[in-house]
Amino acid sequence: MKITVIGTGYVGLVSGTCLAEVGNDVLCLDLDPEKIRILEEGGIPIYEPGLQEMVKRNVAAGRLRFTTSIEQAAHHGTIQFIAVGTPPDEDGSADMKYVLSAARNIGRLMTDYKVVVDKSTVPVGTADLVRETIAAELKLRGIDVPYSVVSNPEFLKEGAAVEDFMRPDRIVVGADDEQSILLMRALYAPFQRNRERLIVTDVRSAELTKYAANAMLATRISFMNELANLAEKLGADIEMVRQGIGSDPRIGYHFLYPGCGYGGSCFPKDVKALIKTAADKADIELKVLTAVEEANDAQKHVLTGKITAHFGELRGKHFALWGLAFKPNTDDMRDAPSRTLVADLLAAGATVTAYDPVAMHEAQRIFGDEPRLRYGDSPMACLSDADALVIVTEWKEFRSPDFDAIKAKLKSPVIFDGRNLYDPKLVRGMGMTYLPIGR
Repeated sequence: MKITVIGTGYVGLVSGTCLAEVGNDVLCLDLDPEKIRILEEGGIPIYEPGLQEMVKRNVAAGRLRFTTSIEQAAHHGTIQFIAVGTPPDEDGSADMKYVLSAARNIGRLMTDYKVVVDKSTVPVGTADLVRETIAAELKLRGIDVPYSVVSNPEFLKEGAAVEDFMRPDRIVVGADDEQSILLMRALYAPFQRNRERLIVTDVRSAELTKYAANAMLATRISFMNELANLAEKLGADIEMVRQGIGSDPRIGYHFLYPGCGYGGSCFPKDVKALIKTAADKADIELKVLTAVEEANDAQKHVLTGKITAHFGELRGKHFALWGLAFKPNTDDMRDAPSRTLVADLLAAGATVTAYDPVAMHEAQRIFGDEPRLRYGDSPMACLSDADALVIVTEWKEFRSPDFDAIKAKLKSPVIFDGRNLYDPKLVRGMGMTYLPIGR
């Protein structure tokens, strides 16, 4: 199939590359010439395991191309994926200007049948707006060209996005006409050879499904974080509680790990957008999700509270920080707990040396030339002259460190663990003060 993907951000680049991998002819459009230059030279503008090799392979095979030409993109694909950003507006609602601009360009330039697929995470009712926007452009041109608008939300985990696309749990397609459903079934047939994974719904149900999934996962995280804070006060161990409730098949073990809060490009933005959609379009207050958001905002300051409780005055203190990305296997720092912690520590007069395997360049972009924030070449290099170690991201390389070396390098043998990586008995048995979450 000939496919156009509009937007080469996280969702667009992964989707386009994986669709090319199974033999489709994919053209990716982005209006940022620097992004296109990087991609054409064999690089990628994001960090995602396995993606760069797949991009190179499909570019070399001629199945994956990149362009800044709106006209070329509009004419190329029978299926037109809209995978542009939907950043939160000041009021928390999703900003739809890039989605509607893409729809406008399709309507302005299309000459034959198109299936326009909303891949971006968009509020319920967006497909109707896209349909109306294309219709208005065709009316201005005085022509009648058939088209369909489909919702096909992505369910990609950063750090495992290629695997998630190539071996999906489910493929949700919201559509109202048989022709577009048949084309979407054909498109996704290579990804579901051993069993049917495609779920066909009406368009609005598909749009809501994406928000509902992320909101549910965010809820589980905030629930466990609040339980962890309670367990700590009551003298219980949240890890034992996690095992006790996770063994119930109605609950399961996924997303029951407490920590220092969730971040990233999806959960914070989507929870806000769903709360705003409910308030504006249905006059409903989503009380549970409002509490989820409030609990997460508070959880991002829990490490600061522990550090302050231990040291008292932080002015003049120096901390080693392991992990900047909001989760492992990505360089994404959007709404990352590390940003809150670094801001808190600097505001209190402390200094920080941070290490992250892939996100330090992103931290430098965010914090600029902040002189009180430095970066280490390795996890151990961060520890020199530090009063304590603070762990914010659960990268694999942090999981089995040399505790004797850590103890020797730190001014005081203290670890604040925002991801509960270690066995408290083991670390404390080595003569270190170990302060995790809820243990």
